[in-house]
Amino acid sequence: MDSRSGSALTALVVDDDEFSRASLSEMLTSLGIARVDLADNGRTALKRLRQAGTAPDVLICDIFMPDIDGIEFLNHLVERQYRGRVILVSGMDVQMIAMASDIAASSNLNFLGAFLKPVPLDTLARALGL
Repeated sequence: MDSRSGSALTALVVDDDEFSRASLSEMLTSLGIARVDLADNGRTALKRLRQAGTAPDVLICDIFMPDIDGIEFLNHLVERQYRGRVILVSGMDVQMIAMASDIAASSNLNFLGAFLKPVPLDTLARALGL
C-alpha cells in the first residue's frame, strides 16, 4: 500500500457510463485525490496511459465496456507492468464480479477489489486505505 495521503494520489476512471464516471470522480475528489482523469472506454484509457509522463496511482475500471472490456484492459495493464492500484466495478451480477476478481487477483497487479456499482463512498475509501 502506498503511504502517501489521498492528496498526493492521482487516479484514472475508465467507464463507458457517463454517470458512473462522474460519480466515481466526485467521490475520489471528496477523498482528497489530487487529480482524477476520465476515459469513456478502454482504448482511450490505454492511449492516455501511453501518453502520460507517469501512470496514475489508482485505476478504477468498469468490467463491461464495448470494444475493450475490463478483463482485456487488465491484460494490457499486466503487459505494461502497471504498478498502481486497481479497482474493478460493475453494474452486473455478483458472479461476474467474482470471476473478474479471480482473474485480477491472479495477475501481477496491485488489485484492491471489485465492487458492484454504485460503489459506496466508505467502501471506496476503505479499498484505497484512505
